[in-house]
Amino acid sequence: MPRGKYVNHKGRNRHFTSPEELEAERKNEEQKKKWRETHAEASSEEEEEAESDKGSDESEEESEDDDKKGASSVIQIQNPNRVQKKAFLKATDVDEDDKPQLTRREREQLEKQKAHAAYMKRHAEGKTAQAKADLARLAIIKQHRAEAAARRDAEKKAKETPKGST
Repeated sequence: MPRGKYVNHKGRNRHFTSPEELEAERKNEEQKKKWRETHAEASSEEEEEAESDKGSDESEEESEDDDKKGASSVIQIQNPNRVQKKAFLKATDVDEDDKPQLTRREREQLEKQKAHAAYMKRHAEGKTAQAKADLARLAIIKQHRAEAAARRDAEKKAKETPKGST
């Protein structure tokens, strides 16, 4: 037993597979292939008989299922995290009229700009709460200025009348 965590192969004897073992493995593989072929033919004959009994719609569905390997032929899997192989598109299949897809940030920025423009339009029309508050404040200021101007005129007239009377 070697010491340490990893086995070092340097300095060890070489192991060669004997020709008898290789021949036995080859015969086993041939037997397995023959067995698979016979069972595949038998199962395909059974499927053909079953397809002839069923309608054409069902036979199309089964042919699609036969293409799948493993559990996917038995169980229909819908995994959102499963990575599908990318299908390559030909240059003729790609539409040139399609707009380039915007990223999430670009879409949010455009939406923000549109919302701001719509807000400014409503603000100019006086329909927003801030615009109404500004207009109310402006009306109060105008009223104060008008009162101050009237007061100044009254004071001016008051100053002029006593001088003119003496």
